[in-house]
Amino acid sequence: MKRVVITGMGGVTPLGHDWSQVASRLREGRNAVRKMPEWDFFDSLNSRLGCPVDDFQLPDWPRKHLRSMGRVAQLAVAASERALRDAGLHGDNSIADGRMGVAYGSSGGSVDPIRVMGRMLETGSMQGVTATSYVQMMAHTTAVNVGVFFGLKGRILPTSSACTSGSQAIGYGYETIQQGKQKLMLCGGAEELSGPSVAVFDTLFATSTRNDDGALTPRPFDRSRDGLVVGEGATTLVLEEYEHARARGARIYAEIVGFGCNSDGNHITQPTSETMATAMQLALQDAQIAPEAIGYVSAHGTATDRGDIAESHATANVLGPRVPISSMKSYVGHTLGACGALESWWAVEMMRAGWFAPTINLDEPDPACAELDYIVGNGRTIQTDYVMNNNFAFGGINTSLIFKACV
Repeated sequence: MKRVVITGMGGVTPLGHDWSQVASRLREGRNAVRKMPEWDFFDSLNSRLGCPVDDFQLPDWPRKHLRSMGRVAQLAVAASERALRDAGLHGDNSIADGRMGVAYGSSGGSVDPIRVMGRMLETGSMQGVTATSYVQMMAHTTAVNVGVFFGLKGRILPTSSACTSGSQAIGYGYETIQQGKQKLMLCGGAEELSGPSVAVFDTLFATSTRNDDGALTPRPFDRSRDGLVVGEGATTLVLEEYEHARARGARIYAEIVGFGCNSDGNHITQPTSETMATAMQLALQDAQIAPEAIGYVSAHGTATDRGDIAESHATANVLGPRVPISSMKSYVGHTLGACGALESWWAVEMMRAGWFAPTINLDEPDPACAELDYIVGNGRTIQTDYVMNNNFAFGGINTSLIFKACV
């Protein structure tokens, strides 16, 4: 099996678009949640909170590429461009000769063309329907637009699996290189914020309704949590076969050593702790390390009632009660298809810095959650060689990734 390393990382997030910006906000302990007055149009929506990327400016890209992109694809391509530059591969001929593939996902495509198609069904009018409407709304719009924009001719692995879209992309990209099918993979996830994306959870009574207290929510694992806040953004990682990276003198951020993925096979929206734990065990087996080697867990931590309880007990059962854990969704909300990639990026950067951000708004852990070492307050200085990132999605899809520090 080939070794797989990360040689580039880039993102577009509500906390910033490079690690220095993000790290500064994490240390300040401020989230990006705000009230969304633009959603006053939706009269029955209970939650009016979101985490948008307010400062995203569309780069000066060729119009021929922009025609096929809705916002979610724009975010994905922007993050990928940052990651390729970070890896020293932007514009390099080696990425367009078939050596680089793409594994990328989002919960779905862009909302605007879906609205146009819906109007067609309701009124019969095709006004607004264009030759690129489907391309912007299709489930694999992020993967395809990333591949076309950079002229990548390797494998395309779309991962539209809701909240595990980004983590599955990293895991499948890792396995592709590990098996010698590609030398390079561009992997990640993206999501655009919209009223419908909030309505999905609002109808399940899973959204926070602290509409006038955005700074105090979401509250992962907290006794007084009242649901999630939906965010948006994108993150891309450049995965590379180790010897290939060494040969070109690439900077190596970390090595991917473990990936576990399974399904509950039980319920579409209710999590199952036992199969969550199995995904973590699969990742540990893949990495060939003992549970006590994990020095930090980046939790899925959505701040939903059943989700936090199931996840915390799965984590404690596999890793024990002393493992340090925190949820980055307390800062940027639930970025859905982007979260697995975004949280992997931040976990790797925190491992490199030796400082791990706390879960903000976690004042009193819910006694129904398992006993774990929840990082709170000013964060924690930890020196560790292994971090784990866990994500769980509708449909009972569970993922666990393990990253190893490069020394």
